[in-house]
Amino acid sequence: MIRKNIPPLRQGLMSWPERLPRIALPGLGLRVSERLLLLGTVDCGLLAAALIVAVKIRTDWLDAPGALLANWKWFATLFVLWWAVAQVADAYHLPRTASAPYSILAAAPAAAVTAMIYQWIPVITPPLASRKLSLLFLLLAVAFITVWRGLYAVLLVQPAFQRRVLVLGAGWAGRTLVQAIHGSVDGRTPNPFRGNGAVVVGFVDDDPAKQQAGEVAGVPVLGSSADLPRLARKLAADDVVLAITHRNTILQEAFDALLACQELSFHVTTMPAIYEELFGRVPVEHVGRNVNAVLPIENGSAVERLYGVVKRASDLAAAVAGLVVLALLIPVVALANALASPGSLFYHQTRVGRGGKLFRIIKFRTMRPDAEANGAVWATANDDRVTPIGRWLRRTRLDELPQMINVLRGEMSIIGPRPERPEFVEHLAREIPFYRARHAIRPGITGWAQVRFGYGNSVEHARIKLEYDLYYVRHAGFYLDALILLKTAAVMLGLRGR
Repeated sequence: MIRKNIPPLRQGLMSWPERLPRIALPGLGLRVSERLLLLGTVDCGLLAAALIVAVKIRTDWLDAPGALLANWKWFATLFVLWWAVAQVADAYHLPRTASAPYSILAAAPAAAVTAMIYQWIPVITPPLASRKLSLLFLLLAVAFITVWRGLYAVLLVQPAFQRRVLVLGAGWAGRTLVQAIHGSVDGRTPNPFRGNGAVVVGFVDDDPAKQQAGEVAGVPVLGSSADLPRLARKLAADDVVLAITHRNTILQEAFDALLACQELSFHVTTMPAIYEELFGRVPVEHVGRNVNAVLPIENGSAVERLYGVVKRASDLAAAVAGLVVLALLIPVVALANALASPGSLFYHQTRVGRGGKLFRIIKFRTMRPDAEANGAVWATANDDRVTPIGRWLRRTRLDELPQMINVLRGEMSIIGPRPERPEFVEHLAREIPFYRARHAIRPGITGWAQVRFGYGNSVEHARIKLEYDLYYVRHAGFYLDALILLKTAAVMLGLRGR
């Protein structure tokens, strides 16, 4: 490695990962799925413990042999209810779980709400009619969850439990990965937490200029690809990541080094794969021409076909129910519009649907009739074209309700990428790789990009939303759909739409 003529500060930077505590044993660094599983398992276990302790103190319901097993439905109901409430409260947002105040302020109220709702579910829950029993269960649930989330935030984000990532390639892809891990979670705001549990311990790059510079994006360059296996062992790396966008240009020496790491049982992966796992996004600018990176995981399988049938049936059922609500809402919105902003009740607009097919989307009108007299423009925060009733409709997302008609016609789904206007699609398809891949499935009223990022008003925002959309295209399934619905409910209840 080139070290001579390097300023003392840079030498300090180069030695930074070597000074990181290496008490972490191989395999101890927790992955995203493992952290979520750990949080969920302990949360559910503590809620069950709170229920058992409360019932044991106040009653003899669980004293008989086998009583716990016989009443399994009590606990199954509790776990399902907790999962739903916790998702609405965003209690499993990993970056926030790394901060005790953020985690506790999300999880403790969720535990309280779960305990309160739980007491009003008949038959499949214990009859918590006693006021003292109900209060004891609620207090124990909140106390147990509060203590656990505080301990998690203090202990499980320590270096011993972080995934130590060694990156091959200090170029554009490597810098993007580092900035995402150490910088911004959503592309808009700085991320002060490292709740995703990853830390980049160093770069390996064959470019002498990068080695001479000593560090890239605040992370030290430790040597060439020939040093990769040795450095992976020395730094107890959990992941060795290939961060070269055009991987057909990788040199034989670097390729052999990756194979050596694989042979030594290190987890070898690519920048797009680890980025997708950590952030729930597909980094479209870094997948090169790898079409598999944007295709569904279950592409063409029986599971995918079954999911498609069930999803369409669910869409039809939801559309019928939504149209009933729409019929009740129309008189109220029509009267409010007539008083505050006379004009048409509905707004029709051409959008791009599945397979690039154009269709007419239907929404409640939320802007002045002359809002686009000068042509199509992106909506912005606090847009002065929005009417008073329109602002309320947007905050509650009720302006989207008429799209149930589009769902019934088969032009849309309840969940999927938001359909874009053709004027914007043509421009964005030229600017952003794989943009048209989002048209592989039906567009939706709500989607992964909407609950994870929200609205956008620039090409950069459109790129980030596409990354979320492609993640949904790849991972669409019953679990992810349920997650999106719950997070959409949180947006609606919190009046966070715009």
